[in-house]
Parts: sequence; structure tokens; C-alpha cells
Amino acid sequence: MELQKALIIAYDLQFFAKEGPGGEKTEPATPKRLNEARKKGQVAKSKEVSQAASLLAFFVLLQVWISSLAFRAESFFPTVYNRMNEVTTLTGGEVPQMQFQGVFRQMLINAIIWMAPFLIVGTLVAIVCDIAQVKWQIVTEPFKPKFSKMNPLSGIKKIFSKQSLFNLLLSMIKIVIISVVVYNYLSGREESIFLLYDMPLRQAMELMGDIVIGLGIQISVVYVIVAIIDYIYQKRKFAEDMKMTKQEVKDEMKSDEGDPQIKAKQRQRMREASMRRMMQQLPQADVVITNPDHFAVAIQYDAERFVAPVVLAKGAGHLAQRIKDVAAEHQIEIVENKPLARMLYANVDIGEMVPPELYQAVAEVLAFVYHLQGKV
Repeated sequence: MELQKALIIAYDLQFFAKEGPGGEKTEPATPKRLNEARKKGQVAKSKEVSQAASLLAFFVLLQVWISSLAFRAESFFPTVYNRMNEVTTLTGGEVPQMQFQGVFRQMLINAIIWMAPFLIVGTLVAIVCDIAQVKWQIVTEPFKPKFSKMNPLSGIKKIFSKQSLFNLLLSMIKIVIISVVVYNYLSGREESIFLLYDMPLRQAMELMGDIVIGLGIQISVVYVIVAIIDYIYQKRKFAEDMKMTKQEVKDEMKSDEGDPQIKAKQRQRMREASMRRMMQQLPQADVVITNPDHFAVAIQYDAERFVAPVVLAKGAGHLAQRIKDVAAEHQIEIVENKPLARMLYANVDIGEMVPPELYQAVAEVLAFVYHLQGKV
């Protein structure tokens, strides 16, 4: 009998949900989520873009600068060699330390001057590429120490993550393509390279410059193509990582707009407070104009304070009856005028003055009330 019993397995459907509570992350990231990620330094950025652009800018500038660079080198190196020869001749073949430091300092200054344009242009291109990708914003969150970064398990996960595998694949593709480009470019130029030993310095530098620049530009083009692929991948991956569950979107809306139940309670409290103020002001009214069963509007006219009568209170249904009851308690005249009561209720808010188009109708009612009270 026991073998025939059904096997019941308890399970939790939430176990099958993706990315924790709230279900699968299927909703695009909200602007607030993207802004919070931006403050933490989480952006869709490809390092390949700035590297490719800097490399291409380097070789383009080198092509423009190569003639001047060759001329400077041709005029500089003989000066250095002649100076070294003069110094060694005067000192018996030994180079004094002070003289050697002076020659080395001059060589270092010239090298910095020659390379300065490349360093400046490369830096500017890298900065422009980064700003073009993620815009300019200073963040400090990535520099804060986090103990989670020291967790070896986190490091192992990063090694075998999708991003690491993509970077490995991208590196392998670059190596293969660049190897093919280098082989195709250098094949057929062996004779020119071997003739470098027999050429004058300037001619040899120009030839080497042409070879290096031509090869460098082709490699840079490969880098640019790879950078475009990586940028598209990073954008899509970032959008996928930033996706939210439907529950997260709802929670964010509640956080931004407030819980509907709490807002309803707040509105209810505001209505109750407004109602109390209205009923407190009601005894100051001169007359209550009624529908008579549906609407009631309390009017006060104080010529010293207002240029026109003011609506102190108004209500419909049960509230209209309460207004009439309070008016009766304080011996305020109640006048039935269906059209006027309806117009005042629909067009004039509490605390507002009666509009000019209703002056005559309200004045007639006030005149009637003042006549009953013996004020006129």
C-alpha cells in the first residue's frame, strides 16, 4: 500500500523566477534607475573606442609629422655624436659625468618635444571619446572601498562571466585579424626593409615611417571595427543588466508618486480640515441660497473688505443639508433660487468672489434679505 502512495513534492514557484523576487526582468530601466546607476559609475562604455580612436589619431598625426620628425632627427643626432667625439678626444677617451649628463638631458628634452604632440592629441582624443559615450559627470562611488571586491568568489565569477568570455573572444579575433593584416602588408616589402642599412638616415627614417604608418593605419581601422562591435555589445549588455522586474517598476512608482492608499488618506484629511474651516466660517454668512434639495451656497457681503459678495461655504446632497441646518441654528436667511444656487455651486469656489455676470442675481437676493432684516 505504501508503494502505491502518491509522491508529493512541495515546491515554490518563486524558485523558478529569474533574478530574485518580482519575476523575470523584462521591463526597460526607468530614468531614475539609469540615473542612480550613472552616479555609481555604471555606464555603457567601451574601452576599445577610445583606444582605437587614439591609435588612429597617432598614426594620422605621425603621417603629417614624419617629415619634420625626420629632419629634426637628422640634424640632432650628428650634433650629439660630434659633441661626444669632441669630449672624448679632449679627455683621452673618457666621458666626464657632467658632460654625459648634459648630452643626455638634451636628448631627453628633444624626445619630449618630439613626442608631445602625440601625447596631447592621444589624451584629447581619449577624453572626447569617453565624453561622447557617457557624457561628463564626476562620480566618486567607484573609488569607495568595498569589501565585496575582496571576495575571492566574486573574482572567480568575474573570470568566468559573460563579459570575460566576450573580452577573450574579442582579443582572439583582434590577434587573428591583425596577424593577417601584418602578414599581407609586409609580404612583398622585404627588399625595401633589407635596403635600410645602405640608405642615408633621413631616407631610411622616411621609408620606415611610410611602412609603419601604412601598417599602423590598417591596424587602426581593424581596431575601429572591433571597437564598434564592442560598443554595440556594451550598450545592449548594459540595457539588459539594467532591466527591472514589473514589481520593481511598481515599487519605484510608489516611491516617486507615493502610496495611493497614503495619498488617499492625506486627501481625506485635507477635505476634513477644509470642511471644518468652512463650517466655522458659515455663521458669518448673510444668506444661504438653495436648490432647495440638492445645492446650498452661503454668501457673505462685506463692503469694507470685498468689492463683491464672497462664497463662504457650498455643498451638495448631505452637505447641503448640513449647511442649511447650521444656517437655521444661527438664524441665517435661507432663500430658494434654483438657477442661482446651481450656477454658484458649479462656477465659484469657496473663498472666491461672485463673478460679475452673477452680480445682479446675487444683489437681488441680498436686497431681499436685508429688507426682511430691516437693514434697508
